[in-house]
Amino acid sequence: MDNILTPKEIVAQLDNYIIGQTDAKKAVAIALYNRYRRMQVPEKLQQEITPKNLLMIGPTGVGKTEIARRLAKIVKAPFVKVEATKFTEVGYVGRDVESMVRDLVDVAVAMEEKEKVDEIRPEVRRDVDKKLVKLLVPGIKKERKENNNNMDFMSMLNNLQNSTNLQDALNPQNGDEDPDSNADVTDAVRDQRLSVKEQLDKGLLEDHEVTVKVEESRKVNPMNDQMAQMGMDMSSVMDSLVPKKMITRTLPVKDARELLIQQESDKRVDHDEIYQSAIERTQNNGIIFIDEFDKIAAGNKKTSGEVSREGVQRDILPIVEGSQINTKYGAVNTDHILFIASGAFAENKPSDLIAELQGRFPIRVELNDLTQEDFIQILTRPDNALTKQYVALTRVDGIHLTFTKESVEEIAKIAYNLNNTNQNIGARRLATVLEKILADILYEGPDMQMGDITITREYVKEQVGKIADDQDLSRYIL
Repeated sequence: MDNILTPKEIVAQLDNYIIGQTDAKKAVAIALYNRYRRMQVPEKLQQEITPKNLLMIGPTGVGKTEIARRLAKIVKAPFVKVEATKFTEVGYVGRDVESMVRDLVDVAVAMEEKEKVDEIRPEVRRDVDKKLVKLLVPGIKKERKENNNNMDFMSMLNNLQNSTNLQDALNPQNGDEDPDSNADVTDAVRDQRLSVKEQLDKGLLEDHEVTVKVEESRKVNPMNDQMAQMGMDMSSVMDSLVPKKMITRTLPVKDARELLIQQESDKRVDHDEIYQSAIERTQNNGIIFIDEFDKIAAGNKKTSGEVSREGVQRDILPIVEGSQINTKYGAVNTDHILFIASGAFAENKPSDLIAELQGRFPIRVELNDLTQEDFIQILTRPDNALTKQYVALTRVDGIHLTFTKESVEEIAKIAYNLNNTNQNIGARRLATVLEKILADILYEGPDMQMGDITITREYVKEQVGKIADDQDLSRYIL
């Protein structure tokens, strides 16, 4: 683990995006740093130290999901968010609980691939730019011989005899054909290429169109997801049997370059190494966030006609306890994956969960309802504050939007009161109120030169004041 952050440093970074909820931030920071501590103890003891899974309890919109999501970004850990209600007990139609681990490995593979590709990108880009120069200034084509088709057929037969890979045998060039393979490069072409290379290096040809041969995108097959449930990767099997179809596309140089870099990088990286590293990354650093955990706590509401909530709990239990899950990349051990569960627990309580599952979430953190002052902070302080987002969005239309201190206070007051009189949806209410306040500006903006616009308290009241005061109307609009 590089660039290890201490618990205090993790909380400080979370503070840039999430207001309040200090206890929850501290708990997840400690749980995360304990992973680093575990890796420093003797290897024999490492296997005995299991992660302290968390159960975050609190109403919707107070920051439970955002804490977990930001946490994963801060430490660059594989992270997936799943909803407990999407799973069904074994034997019923629906997603099985093991799919959350497979999804996590998919994320880890994508992270590893990106890192490997980024490492070799400078080298690959140089080679791709050389190819682009040849495509922009092609050589003089040679005349093909009449018996060329027969030669191609004989060449394919030889390839079939000598090649262990059917795809390579049927399509030996596989997109790597040198543009100069059937062309004469004269001195005039070389001189022109030197000139084009210089322009390409300076970025003067980014919008110039070029025709390239690229592999056809793989089509999504619903069967692949079903086969993945059994730890099988049918798409890779089919790719090895059926040659990839090459298609010709005419694109701007900047887009063609990215396609060729992606295609070339995919051939140069060691996929087996990536898969192995991804599995290790999943096992040691993976985070699974299970939302709506309270919905599978049966309590006293079990009915004979519903899919057993307790059955879903019992299916989740072995994964949280630690088990081996088969994925298309290999077997994954879940012993040291960190699980963070979350739920409102408004109509039931954590003790309604089966005892074994309760014991696997030893750290309980209760998140507080957001206050009016919290809403003011949420609107202005974080790096991604809603007011900052709308200022950036309206700037696209040449509008310089400004919120006065009093307008922010009024927005916070309206949102807070609406949460108290209607269903409490936490900070999400702010987005609803702001969208209604700015509806006219967002609609008229592209067609009018509005210039500087200041949102005042009076404007806020004018746009949503009457609606907010009408309890029946606000239920449907705000």
